[in-house]
Amino acid sequence: MPKKKAAAATPTLADARQRIDSIDRTIQQLIAERAGWAHQVGKAKGQLKAAVDYYRPEREAQVLRMVVDRNEGPLSDEMLVRLFREIMSACLAQQEPLKIGYLGPEGTFSEQAVRKNFGHSAHGLPLGSIEEVFQEVESGNADFGVVPVENSGQGTIQITLDMFLTSNLKICGEVELRVRQFLLSRTGRIEYIERVYSHPQSFAQCKAWLRGNLPKAEKLPVSSNAEAARRARNADDAAAIAGESAGHVYGLRKVIVSPIEDRDDNTTRFLVLGRQIFPPSGHDRTSALVFIKDQPGALFNVLSPFARHGISMNRIESRPSHQAKWEYAFFIDLAGHVEDAEMKLALAELKAQAAQIKVLGSYPVAVP
Repeated sequence: MPKKKAAAATPTLADARQRIDSIDRTIQQLIAERAGWAHQVGKAKGQLKAAVDYYRPEREAQVLRMVVDRNEGPLSDEMLVRLFREIMSACLAQQEPLKIGYLGPEGTFSEQAVRKNFGHSAHGLPLGSIEEVFQEVESGNADFGVVPVENSGQGTIQITLDMFLTSNLKICGEVELRVRQFLLSRTGRIEYIERVYSHPQSFAQCKAWLRGNLPKAEKLPVSSNAEAARRARNADDAAAIAGESAGHVYGLRKVIVSPIEDRDDNTTRFLVLGRQIFPPSGHDRTSALVFIKDQPGALFNVLSPFARHGISMNRIESRPSHQAKWEYAFFIDLAGHVEDAEMKLALAELKAQAAQIKVLGSYPVAVP
């Protein structure tokens, strides 16, 4: 009879730690090598003006998709993407950190979206409003901006769409952020709570929970969840609905309960604002603003070119055009890049039907 193979000996704790140390040395050497090659890429591009000229969102999207494709566990796709994002962020910052404007103050979900898309080596610029984010990117004081555009449960952020009616900025990326709402206070005791601070969007996302658990508490809307945390830290009978990071920033570390959002899939989509459209990444989305003529079948005429050319429409939303009474503009999200042949044909056909077309951007679809 053939002899049975002896079972492999379980490594001792000392052996396992020694092996981990060896792997860590290799990882560190490879990261340093990658940073060196990233620097060579920068040199190959020549003497560019600023960090923004080195940033290529389509290339980063391709790298992260390869990370996901190679992943065989045990770490999740999301965890590996986050690790590689930080490596790329640090490598890019060798030239100069990117300056990213976002709806502040520190501790907001918008800041989390900045970190998810640009990593922690980018320099965040907290700003007072969505309008100010647009202004700072347009003026060049910020390289890019990050603004919320829609929530999976509460719908569109209208001010963001309205800004595109007059702005020349381009959408060059998107971020999907799973939003987890925490009820925070300085005592951690729900029975003490008489008033709750939060942003109106967060109140809307948690209204069923609040109705069932804090029906008598006063709900006080503020400009951001971070501002809610800042106010709630001053009294034992106050609480804030905010992200966990806001609690850390403002010293409100007692979590009464989490998560309290009404939907398990509560997700906010953010747009990355820039000053140019980047080349295709291979899996892209195009956003367009279409002003229609006031005539029968106008909306059908807008949509039919995309159907004829096999282009999927992901979203359509109407807003007052701000040009004349009862005239509307349509925001449309389409699958594909503006440089794709079929997209070019569809947009060319649409020009004959629409009063005006404004391509807001073509950008990589969000990576997990």
